Amino acid sequence: MQMITMTLGLYETNCYLLYDEATRHAVLIDPGYEPERLLGALQKHGLSLQAILITHAHFDHVGATQPLFEATGCRIYVHPLDLSMPPYLRRGLVNTDFYEEGDNLDFDSLHFQVLHTPGHTPGCVILVLGDKLFCGDLLFRGSCGRTDGAGGSWDQMLSSLRRMAELPGDYLVYPGHGEPTTLARERQSNVFMLRALGLKSMPGL
Repeated sequence: MQMITMTLGLYETNCYLLYDEATRHAVLIDPGYEPERLLGALQKHGLSLQAILITHAHFDHVGATQPLFEATGCRIYVHPLDLSMPPYLRRGLVNTDFYEEGDNLDFDSLHFQVLHTPGHTPGCVILVLGDKLFCGDLLFRGSCGRTDGAGGSWDQMLSSLRRMAELPGDYLVYPGHGEPTTLARERQSNVFMLRALGLKSMPGL
């Protein structure tokens, strides 16, 4: 398995391109912007796009789905609860399939497990791939996602951060924005995750 990270658009959204080296079949996670650049990367590496996986349906994570679908005919997966958000927040979203808690998706050597982790949006998910967590805007290096938008919930955010923190072992964490981190690091120093675990008080939150 190979992975290429591309940071796209005004909001500098991380889009992850993963592919099987033998079959050259690829998956994109959160293509928010710049479909021409994404199609160019697929062509450059000789890849066939099989699926787009959406961690949550905010426009800066889904904005390139329609042109990618039209160009490749790929499948597009999102959690159904995110369709409850106002259309202006999920503008650009095209989807062909839904996934929910506990689902598993296999694309050759890429084996994803879906964890439903609401808080930033109702349908936020973590995509688990081996020792990697693709968590969208649930967790950032030293921070966490906003909960003041439509469908956001601070209580759900704390519950989801706690669930993430309690996953056994360590993982590489790939967020929707900013630098990657590790789950071990965030368990130790992320004040929001510590709050979720009941280990540190944060007045006003």
